[in-house]
Amino acid sequence: MATAIETHAQASSYQASGFGNRMGWGARPALLLIDVCKAYWTPGSPLDLFSFPPARECPDVMKRLLATARENKIPVIWTAVEYHPNLDMADAGLFWKKSKSLRVFNQGLDDQGLGEPLREGGGELVVKKKYASAFFGTALASDLQVMGVDTVVICGVSTSGCVRASALDAMQNGFRPMVVGTACGDRSEEIQNANLFDLNAKYADVISEEEAIEHLQAGWLK
Repeated sequence: MATAIETHAQASSYQASGFGNRMGWGARPALLLIDVCKAYWTPGSPLDLFSFPPARECPDVMKRLLATARENKIPVIWTAVEYHPNLDMADAGLFWKKSKSLRVFNQGLDDQGLGEPLREGGGELVVKKKYASAFFGTALASDLQVMGVDTVVICGVSTSGCVRASALDAMQNGFRPMVVGTACGDRSEEIQNANLFDLNAKYADVISEEEAIEHLQAGWLK
């Protein structure tokens, strides 16, 4: 079955211009789960993704990826947005001026616990961040280098925001970003498909769950 990327109206034009080449896998992947928290799957939350049915299902895909990574000793890294409860969102900077929904990540302002993660298990690296990219203002690039990682399998939310920013920065820091399309969610089909298309065209390989599982099962190759 053709994917939304392959059937996009501009697919042939982009390909003819030299976009959309495969970056390919490295030998030592890590699984990077972006901002998987209650806010995105709680009806009534300002970040609720339930209006787009595939976004409701992407946690199931993430669970399968997570189980495969753990079974095969693949490093797992989580990210979480977090603001200090006593600073009244001052530490969100200009991001706060654009996105008032960020208040869910400040437990001092949000009494519903929407910013709480949906993580299962423990003992895995959690990167705390204040902006969209998992790399900006964090030690993630250094952490991955120390681990010996050369490829990041990316899933989470939202596709147009923190997933996109993290995939771009992964590439710019020399890590191969493999974005699992069905394991990422956003608010509408148009936003989801446009961002996956553009990521695949320029910054990452957008891959299927099956491809991700196959490579995670293989473990580190050297």
